[in-house]
Amino acid sequence: MRADDAEFMQEAVKEARKGLREGGIPIGAVLVKDGRVVGRGHNRRVQKKSAILHAEMDCLENAGRLKARAYQRCVIYSTLSPCDMCTGAILLYKIPRVVIGENRTFKGPERYSRRRVKLVNLDLPECREMMADFIRRKPGLWNEDIGL
Repeated sequence: MRADDAEFMQEAVKEARKGLREGGIPIGAVLVKDGRVVGRGHNRRVQKKSAILHAEMDCLENAGRLKARAYQRCVIYSTLSPCDMCTGAILLYKIPRVVIGENRTFKGPERYSRRRVKLVNLDLPECREMMADFIRRKPGLWNEDIGL
């Protein structure tokens, strides 16, 4: 873990908590380029009645259009292991490093993504407890989010 990983993950946690306060699913993400947050987002599928606004997708959207090479200098921080869709976007833009808060409540295609990205799992109790609590309270909404 790098020294600034904890700092940037806390920004992703803030996004997750914001989503929870809005009545959504508590997953947050930030995109960091050259040590500076350039995009942030949280899962807004419920709030926007969207099929695709997972935290990572919202974060990338909020970062705006970046030059292709700029993504190669980025790190994306997500409170939860990215799903297939979000992993696809990360791979498409060639973001070389992904830092996740935890992967016990949900594990995306990490084995596949590790072929092309450096994946760091911080395994933070704060992230794990926030998701586990949400899943216990709203299992139907969670299952919808992950496509079950």
